[in-house]
Amino acid sequence: MTTSRWLDEREQRAWRAYTQMDRRLNRVLGQRLTRDSGLSWADYELLVPLSEAPGEQLRARDLARTVDWEKSRLSHHLSRMQQRGLVERRECPTDARGAFIRLTRAGRRAIEAAAPQHVAAVRDSFIDLLSARELEVMTTIADRVLERLERGEDADVVAK
Repeated sequence: MTTSRWLDEREQRAWRAYTQMDRRLNRVLGQRLTRDSGLSWADYELLVPLSEAPGEQLRARDLARTVDWEKSRLSHHLSRMQQRGLVERRECPTDARGAFIRLTRAGRRAIEAAAPQHVAAVRDSFIDLLSARELEVMTTIADRVLERLERGEDADVVAK
């Protein structure tokens, strides 16, 4: 029988502070984004990689991987975005099961209008509160945790 290695007071404080910051920061940034641009956090999360991709399009599976969404969530949200004219789906000429998701002109206008205000909100709520050294440490921490999660996910997939 394995016993849990409980968090000590310092570790618990750090973990809880991080999770509370993450929830509040995402909520506040999402609310500001919607108020300022009419885009939801999810819209923005999908429009950014599409706007940065060659030809402003990505395979649906690559977009899902980029934003770390499940296939069904991506499909449902893309349908809503397609109805609003922000994206379009195109069949993949080399794979009948695949589709390309492409940014439309309206999608390009939406991301270009939203990005400056969103970046200002990110600066105001996060970036400008940290020193250059703190930003380096934050990046190092995030990279280390993400690397561990990637290794762990790969191990889980292989084991199944």
